[in-house]
Amino acid sequence: MHFADADSTYTDADYVIFGAPFDGTSSFRRGSSSAPQAIRDESYNFETYNPSLEIDLAELKIHDAGDVETEREISTALSRVASATRDHLSGKKTPIMLGGEHSLTIAAARECAPDWIIILDAHLDLRDEYEGERYSHACTARRLYEEVTRKIVEIGVRSGTREEYRFVKRNKVHCYSADQIYRDGTREIIERLEEDLGDETVYLSIDMDAIDPAYAPGVGTPEPFGITPRDAREIIWRLAPISIGLDIMEIVPELDINTASLGAKLAREFIAAKAKSR
Repeated sequence: MHFADADSTYTDADYVIFGAPFDGTSSFRRGSSSAPQAIRDESYNFETYNPSLEIDLAELKIHDAGDVETEREISTALSRVASATRDHLSGKKTPIMLGGEHSLTIAAARECAPDWIIILDAHLDLRDEYEGERYSHACTARRLYEEVTRKIVEIGVRSGTREEYRFVKRNKVHCYSADQIYRDGTREIIERLEEDLGDETVYLSIDMDAIDPAYAPGVGTPEPFGITPRDAREIIWRLAPISIGLDIMEIVPELDINTASLGAKLAREFIAAKAKSR
């Protein structure tokens, strides 16, 4: 079953959804490899019309390209994701990846080559290596910083090692904690962020553990005191118009299917918000 309303042919499509079912470096709760299909299944729960944005997804050109065959090794998974993303970009599509673990963002973002990478995440993910693997899901932001762009923004963070927080200060990484979102409000944080972004391009990555486990418990590494689904939606609405691509990562549907439902809804909000800007 493909993603709801993804009925366009590949040739005609403006938005291409693809799954990346891989969790080979997951370190706490595995199971995100089954998320792409769960997100697709849950996408049928929603009406095609988005009343907030006045956009009907049934009228948009969306295609579901199926899943990338990631196999078991992280190197293979990254290569396959890179190839798929590259193909979609060459066809002038907006790629939307359904993960899978967060390490796969490295490959997709590298191909998109944005000016900025905006990451919603509970964790800094700035380790140089984790359990001997430099491309672990715990090293995602560090590899993005080193290999794609130093214009990294992390939103919703509330967990990291002392050395990771030192890395943030030493390298002046843009970081907005979940407490800052709660204290100052999402719109205030986005307005500050937009001053830095200007008219430059963005790749938007959503690790679902950025959202408080009261709303999204079905993730690999849940962390209390997170942002709300409305916070995530507001960020998506504001950033989708300048985003080259999107990913939704780290859902473990066996733990809570409603988290997969929320992931599907956020992907649909992204498509609607980008279409609205056009």
